[in-house]
Amino acid sequence: MKKHSTGTGSQHFKIWAGLAAIFWLAACGKLVGVDVTVVDQNTALENQILGSYEELGNEMLLLASVRSVDEEGKLKTVADIPPGKKQAIRAMQRQEFNRDDILSFKQTGVAGEGNAGLLVFFDNSKTKEDPKLKSFTQAIIQEENDDRMAILNRTIATNEAFSDGDLPKVQKIFASLNRDSAKPGEKIQQENGEWTVKK
Repeated sequence: MKKHSTGTGSQHFKIWAGLAAIFWLAACGKLVGVDVTVVDQNTALENQILGSYEELGNEMLLLASVRSVDEEGKLKTVADIPPGKKQAIRAMQRQEFNRDDILSFKQTGVAGEGNAGLLVFFDNSKTKEDPKLKSFTQAIIQEENDDRMAILNRTIATNEAFSDGDLPKVQKIFASLNRDSAKPGEKIQQENGEWTVKK
């Protein structure tokens, strides 16, 4: 059931990086003869969240590429990583490992993007008939939600525009971004709590 992701980059990271680039260009105003306007405060907050996410992704890639042995075969000492950053980077690594399963769950309707930025489990005929599949699905969804919360908390901790009390606001922004990037046929929950299928 568990599939190891192939490829070197995370699809999530690529989506977030692309969105970050778009928002960065939007913040520049007029560029290459195109007038771009920042619409509201939410857009600015999305930009900050995406920037923090992209920074974590870059740090994850750097950590993955660091060699622990120098040219003479001696172990290199690596600087300590703060616990919050380490937790967020590990969360991104686990997200990459679970990515194929999460995509499958969303495409088969077993998981949907909730309005709090977290995945929500939905029973279907297969999970009702197979308790092991249901347990596996729920465990992977819980891992994904734990990883998302670790990343969101790190985003808040490293961004002076946010405080701990801003977590619900950041979750709503994250949920909005997840709805926007959902594929057709996937379940999404609107801000008002209504569930729909992305068209």
